Amino acid sequence: MNAKVKVIADANGVVINQSQNNPEYGYVRLEQTRTVIDDNGFLRRKAVSTLIQGEVAVLQASGFYAGQELPGNIVIKESMEPFSKKSPERDHKVAGETGILCTVEGAPIYRKTVYTTASNAEDVTIKHDNVDELRAAYATQTTNGSAIKPSAEFNI
Repeated sequence: MNAKVKVIADANGVVINQSQNNPEYGYVRLEQTRTVIDDNGFLRRKAVSTLIQGEVAVLQASGFYAGQELPGNIVIKESMEPFSKKSPERDHKVAGETGILCTVEGAPIYRKTVYTTASNAEDVTIKHDNVDELRAAYATQTTNGSAIKPSAEFNI
């Protein structure tokens, strides 16, 4: 039910992007459209992306090109421990457009995506417990008119 993993170019058609901190290193962006069932049992299609990082010369030698299909999947990894000791905040799991961190007993959940060719790789997710905080944030969005209004034709 998942689409193939594809190499994605930026708006200028660039596939290999250089690091702003060190031009010897860079990354290639990958994307996969997946079929997911959310916590409410609702089926939807969702694009998931990740980066392959490495030395620019090695990335160039690998021959990546826009639209290239790769074997494997992009999987989600969530943890209560940061993936990066240097900048743990970059991997915080955030609830949509709210900017609110997803937490368990007040501790942040960390989330990253990785590309893998392992056929048995599965998502590892952690359910957050700050539901009331998120409901309040979504209620605020609804009163500000940014929420989608229900249609009589689509009544679940």
